[in-house]
Amino acid sequence: MSESASASTQELERAALDSLAAAESESELEEWRIEYLGRRGVLSSRLRSVGALPVEERREAGASLNRLKNRLSNAFDEAAERASGSADRRSTDDGIDITLPGRRPNLGGLHPSEMMMREILEVFNDMGFQTVEGPIVELEKYNFDMLNVPPDHPARDLQDTLWIDRESKDRVLLRTQTSPMQVRTMEKQRPPVRIVSPGLCFRHEATDATHEWQFHQIEGLAVDEGVTMSDLKGTLYEFARRIFGTQRKIRFRCDYFPFVEPGVDVSVDWDGRWVEIMGAGMVHPKVLEGVGYDSSKYTGFAFGMGPERIAMLRYNIEDIRHFFSNDLRFLSQF
Repeated sequence: MSESASASTQELERAALDSLAAAESESELEEWRIEYLGRRGVLSSRLRSVGALPVEERREAGASLNRLKNRLSNAFDEAAERASGSADRRSTDDGIDITLPGRRPNLGGLHPSEMMMREILEVFNDMGFQTVEGPIVELEKYNFDMLNVPPDHPARDLQDTLWIDRESKDRVLLRTQTSPMQVRTMEKQRPPVRIVSPGLCFRHEATDATHEWQFHQIEGLAVDEGVTMSDLKGTLYEFARRIFGTQRKIRFRCDYFPFVEPGVDVSVDWDGRWVEIMGAGMVHPKVLEGVGYDSSKYTGFAFGMGPERIAMLRYNIEDIRHFFSNDLRFLSQF
């Protein structure tokens, strides 16, 4: 390589290193890298011009420029590392301790209604009941007619029911209970039947500490040959013991529901008083016959409960409206 070419390479190295020493920020370092080491930078241009040199000088000139490129690349890496260290020190000087562990992100959790429903469903699943779900928007046929609810029953009025279409042939409403899934299941399945059906229900009523216009409900149904009231009581005794404890006392009293005969309400002994937790009874023969079952051969029992009411007892919640208020002060406790 000629003396003039060697001198030119040395001048380029000095100029590049002086410019690199003056660069302090990451943006200035990046500009330097592009100017000297980039694809269109000074060194790349010099290397492309090697082809114009005499044949006897090309090899040495190319090797010299490649060695220079390596030295400048190493110098750039060291400068970038120093700049990064300075930034970390500045962060520490600003009052940020970079050695502290990171903050854990806030994690969500299950809604208390969902927690209670899962626990209830697990109890019945362990006893052989299958979980089924159905539509929230329901037909009057399934919500009332096939459940032996008389045409003049007060529950059909606007005082209790949120109707979507009362003028059509089928009459559509927001379901007032999850009982329609009992009928829908029996229409498709021959006995034995053992199901529990969870879901949201809606009723047009004033809200207070113990009543909501929307709420969850879990209904259960068992139909087979030889099913008796003793089976109903044994099933619900086991449920109450699993949910409220093995020492909890249970009481059954006669009650009326159109789709069962006889009907009972089920109460638990809670803080020295009886608190109703669900309604139940033996499936009415008309309901069985309405889905094509032979009521002289098959019998069954049904029950229904509100998970929010169960949760209110379990967790000493005094107002059912908390479940749907979306208040994080309430929800974060679960």
